[in-house]
Amino acid sequence: MPKVLNYRVIIEQDEDGIFVASLPTLQGCYTEGDTFEEAIKNIQDVIKLHLDARKTRGLLPDDSNTEFVGIKNLSIPYGISFHN
Repeated sequence: MPKVLNYRVIIEQDEDGIFVASLPTLQGCYTEGDTFEEAIKNIQDVIKLHLDARKTRGLLPDDSNTEFVGIKNLSIPYGISFHN
C-alpha cells in the first residue's frame, strides 16, 4: 500500500479572479487556475512533480509534520515611508 502524505495548501483568489494555490512547506510549489477545482488539480500535479524530483535526487519526501496554527489577514499601510 502506498504511503499517504498530507499537505496544507493555501488558495487565494487574486484581483483578476484567478485562483492561486501554494504549498508553504514545499519551497517553489505554487500554481494557479481559472477555477478553484482547476487550482486544486494543478497543485496536486505540482506536488507530484516535486516529490518525483526529490525521489530522483535520493531525498525522502517531507511528511510535513508542521503544526497548523492559523491564518491571519494583515493590513499593511502602503505609501508611507518606513524610514525616518
